[in-house]
Amino acid sequence: MKKKNLIHFLPLPVGRTLKKFGADIRIARLKRGFTVEMMAQRIGIHRSTYSKMEKGDPMVGLGAYAAALLCLGFGTPLGDLYAPKKSTL
Repeated sequence: MKKKNLIHFLPLPVGRTLKKFGADIRIARLKRGFTVEMMAQRIGIHRSTYSKMEKGDPMVGLGAYAAALLCLGFGTPLGDLYAPKKSTL
């Protein structure tokens, strides 16, 4: 599936959430005084990919988001989003 097709098929709440998540990552980066270049190097991605992440691009890999959170000092919160053992379903 091409990128443009994916963006058109994303549910609106998902797109909004990604944009907010990217904006929140940007705010955290700025508060720490990191540049886009510094973040990209620390995560191991190109700075253009990192910029896409801050814009909420759905084509940026989940691993890049996880690495950014770790780099910003948030640990590994993605690992706690869902715990099958705690599910009531």
